[in-house]
Amino acid sequence: MSAPLKPLPGTSDIWPPEVYEWLELEDAARRVFPLYGYEELRTPVIERTELFVHGIGDQTEVVQKEMYTFEDRGGRSLTLRPEGTAGVMRAVAGLGLSSGEERRVFYLGPMFRGERPAAGRRRQFHQVGVEAVGRKSPAADAECILMLLHYLEAVRVRDARVLLNTRGTAEDRRVASEVYRKYFQARIDGMCEDCRRRAGTNVWRILDCKEPQCQEAIGAAPEMLGLVAGESRAFFREVLNVLEACGANYTVAPRLVRGLDYYEHTVFEVVHDGLGAQNAVAGGGRYRLFLPGQKAPVEGVGFAAGLERLILVRQALEVRAPVREDIDAYVVCLGAAALRVGLALSVKLRRCGLRVLCELGGDRSMKAQMRSANKAGARFALILGEREVADQVVTCKAMRTAEQTERPLAELPEWLTAAVATAASRNNK
Repeated sequence: MSAPLKPLPGTSDIWPPEVYEWLELEDAARRVFPLYGYEELRTPVIERTELFVHGIGDQTEVVQKEMYTFEDRGGRSLTLRPEGTAGVMRAVAGLGLSSGEERRVFYLGPMFRGERPAAGRRRQFHQVGVEAVGRKSPAADAECILMLLHYLEAVRVRDARVLLNTRGTAEDRRVASEVYRKYFQARIDGMCEDCRRRAGTNVWRILDCKEPQCQEAIGAAPEMLGLVAGESRAFFREVLNVLEACGANYTVAPRLVRGLDYYEHTVFEVVHDGLGAQNAVAGGGRYRLFLPGQKAPVEGVGFAAGLERLILVRQALEVRAPVREDIDAYVVCLGAAALRVGLALSVKLRRCGLRVLCELGGDRSMKAQMRSANKAGARFALILGEREVADQVVTCKAMRTAEQTERPLAELPEWLTAAVATAASRNNK
């Protein structure tokens, strides 16, 4: 394929049968999340750049290195959304929330980051995510995690592990930041270039580093749970209590921080060994996010799961989405009069919920049209020629068995619906 016809690096065209994997993940989201009171929200893929700078944090890797930012004709700085939460919060804040009111939404769609393409990591990637805005409680955090586990079960991802930690409050982080800064400054000479830079800008990002040369220092760093105040420890303990009461397994990961600055209190990731070293399939937590022009923060809890990563895990588990259904019937039309009758018949059959292809040329030979019916995987060929049109009948041939029968045209929708159901039942046994 010549370069102009190829997708850009880090993007891809999604064709069947892969598209059926995506549909299963999307359908599961629309089936599971409403059970918990969530409604679907669709936000633009472009937003004002300041939304992400203020909301995510100007020292995060996403804002510093990965955003696709451009200037429009009006001179505004715009950005292709690198994550879903900030746009959802803008939309929710725009509606306004009364005191004590809660809004629960979920979203599906593409995100964009200028990362080096790799397995499960693309420049245009896709997420399914949820946000519960307006209520602060440990039970809300635990329920969010339980819903994520329910979703993973629905998409047949097994053996995933939940990792949890706390980031405490803003005051807790001020204290912890100083502890971590002093700790890493004493060890920074042996660490990677990015961590040396982060030590002076955003020390929290060091805890998220995956470079081998940094792991010894990170592994021995103070645990966040020991640096937060008693109120924050109690909040986190109650999250764990609710998870245990609901039978959910988890592991406390004392140095898990997540990569965005708006998180506070509970943070979590779901990982799977089927992805190798970069093993996160979903993550989230509680956040307190400041939006441009807003005096009060927007608070909530949520998560996002990467669809590309979920598909890779499903492949490792040898889970496959059902391939498309067979074509139920191919209408073979011999001549112009048969074509008109065939098209009218096709409309009726499709309104009965049957998958039907109809020959649209009318001038191809019977043999050529039967080859098309066979290639399409049709269960039945419905043959209309001059005689059939004159007698108002249809010659029906079962493609699997070559059995042939003739049915009145008026009775065909009812007969074919029953015949397809019988054939499907026989094949499923």
